[in-house]
Amino acid sequence: MADVLHTVENGVSWITLNRPEAMNAVTWDQRERIIALLDEASADPDVRAVVVTATGRGFCAGADLRGAPSLGDRVPGDVARTIRRGAQRFVGAVLDCEKPVIAAVNGTAAGIGAHLAFACDLVLASESARFIEVFVRRGLVPDGGGAYLLPRLIGPQRAKELMFFGDALRAAEARELGLVNRVVPPEELEKTAREWAERLAQGPTRALALTKQLVNASLDTDRATAFAAEAAAQEINMTTRDAREGVASFVERREARYEGR
Repeated sequence: MADVLHTVENGVSWITLNRPEAMNAVTWDQRERIIALLDEASADPDVRAVVVTATGRGFCAGADLRGAPSLGDRVPGDVARTIRRGAQRFVGAVLDCEKPVIAAVNGTAAGIGAHLAFACDLVLASESARFIEVFVRRGLVPDGGGAYLLPRLIGPQRAKELMFFGDALRAAEARELGLVNRVVPPEELEKTAREWAERLAQGPTRALALTKQLVNASLDTDRATAFAAEAAAQEINMTTRDAREGVASFVERREARYEGR
């Protein structure tokens, strides 16, 4: 059985971590496969939304460290290079995907697993889900963009609390903080993810991609830069068929029929 399951249904790319016996702790091969699938989703006009989820009780328990070299086997530069090529590329692939990405968090999301979820554009969580900044429990610094993502999502003070203590955050608490969009019973998670993803897949795909870029960049830019990017995005988007269709449907007082082009 493949460690990453993949199907495309109704314009939605479903990416499913499939190592339930390891609580879906992610291996290097799994990361590379998911990065490739996200890149393919960006390039494929028939894919208009992405869902990342997992089998079993865990969403992703972090990185699978089995087989990693011991501290004594490393030379200066090895760790930084591994992080850049691994965890940071992994999270960056979600942020850079040109299609909206939904995380359907079915269980524990710890370490890089939590950051995988937080990098997604929308986060759905089962009532049984937990989010854990587990690094401090192992004497480690957060990786996979955690110290970049969390302060932007919930502010520096709350981010520090989660990262300093490493306490498990229940799904309902994560929603209150703004880390999760919606919490649903376990039996409704896939159904809700499917409804949201297929709704996105019927939308103006290029406009959504440009909107995602603007929002993701907004906290790293000054107003002049953000306004210039917004104007450029509008210029680009107005060349698309979907923009013309959206305007025409408004004038003709009918529902728009978007093609994703």
